[in-house]
Amino acid sequence: MNLPAAKRRRATGRVTLNDVALAANVSPITVSRALRGERAVDPDLVARVREAADKLGYMPDPAARALASRHSTHVAVLIPLLSNALFVDLLEAVQRTLRPAGYQVLIGVTHYDEAEEEQLLREQLLHRPAGVLVTGLERRAGTRALIASSGVPCVHLMETTQAPGLHCVGFSQHAAGMAMTRHLLDRGRRRIAFAAAQLDARTLQRLAGWRDALTEAGLYEPTLEWLNPAPSSIALGSRMFEQIIGQRPAVDAIFFCNDDLAQGALLAALRLGVKVPEQLAVAGFNDLTGSDQMLPPLTSVRTPRGEIGGAAATMLLALMRGQPVAQPAIDLGFTLVPRAST
Repeated sequence: MNLPAAKRRRATGRVTLNDVALAANVSPITVSRALRGERAVDPDLVARVREAADKLGYMPDPAARALASRHSTHVAVLIPLLSNALFVDLLEAVQRTLRPAGYQVLIGVTHYDEAEEEQLLREQLLHRPAGVLVTGLERRAGTRALIASSGVPCVHLMETTQAPGLHCVGFSQHAAGMAMTRHLLDRGRRRIAFAAAQLDARTLQRLAGWRDALTEAGLYEPTLEWLNPAPSSIALGSRMFEQIIGQRPAVDAIFFCNDDLAQGALLAALRLGVKVPEQLAVAGFNDLTGSDQMLPPLTSVRTPRGEIGGAAATMLLALMRGQPVAQPAIDLGFTLVPRAST
């Protein structure tokens, strides 16, 4: 037996689309179209429906709408960390692009853990998202299979590839690592250490760029690599700096894989009385907030994370709408920012 709308509302405690239709004296389909903002609905009807919805306190149920229309209004975004300003800038750009188009962003944090990423993706796919944004290109075979078999449009962030069937927006981490190393070589540095934490795939690509640049110059030595799997932080950068300056023969430059490490190194240098760049140069990566205010200001690589987020979200919108994407791989490049620390 079908219950009247009022009784259904009393049973569930939720105002329904039918309740709004009764209050506005229109059909439920008119309510649906009016609240979606369809232009074909008469403006007077739209005003009447919105007034009724506001008076009743009606809130659309996105899950029910997605089930009825087979069209989801949320996008899953998987990032490694929320504590890194790099990913905050990226997320803000994604939100600014997707929200005006009617999509909600659901964030999953992987903590650089491939198993956690796979589990998060499984959970997100249960909710049938309209699209997915994932960070990087390297992941477990099971995760790649989930993306491929889901049929959900997916765009990869922060890296690029020409592999067929993949959509991505980013830049060459390897080329950026080479560019910073060559900058230090051009400044006359010859014993250039590479100091890295977290050791995720993108950090290792910067490491490979550093290696290749030093190898080309005939200056590569394995002992110049300082790799720590711990999470990147200012405190860790300070400790790594203290360790590295004790190395013999002495280094004359340190290229840190992320600015927070390099910021910690500059603070340690001030505390220990080590002159930068006179005694050794210090460089970072990502040009995070505060790097230009350090003493001395930190040389870094500016990465276009906001632009990447916006371009990736725009590409995903096209895929979700079934529109062709002329350029599936977009390389937005990077900018070397020389400052007084080198």
